[in-house]
Amino acid sequence: MDLDCEGKSGVTQDELQWIHRHKTGALLRAAVASGAVIGGATPEQVESCITYAEKIGLAFQVADDILDCTASAEELGKTAGKDEATDKTTYVKLLGLDGARQEAKRLAAEAVGALEPFGEKADVLRVLAGYIVNRGN
Repeated sequence: MDLDCEGKSGVTQDELQWIHRHKTGALLRAAVASGAVIGGATPEQVESCITYAEKIGLAFQVADDILDCTASAEELGKTAGKDEATDKTTYVKLLGLDGARQEAKRLAAEAVGALEPFGEKADVLRVLAGYIVNRGN
């Protein structure tokens, strides 16, 4: 899906989010919702978990785009700058580096907000949200 955005002009943020919701977001949504159901969550709690997963999945992708243009190959453990070299549509390309950083933080904050009904029980997921947007690789 995201390969279709390589070298393509005019891709919007909504289109990029659609791609990531159906890629990383779908994987996280399935994992988090399954865990909630297996753990005995109510339907409302499952919906809160799904919101968390969707927001954190997008935040992960934004952070990944940021790292691609700010980290070295040694830090990443993979080729750095690949997105720009292939003219891939990224959050950095659409929003600029500072805008992408703000977007990652906003999405992580929304993900954490979705966990409010769980109180302290969701602290691990809150920490994970912070790690995802502040990671170095």
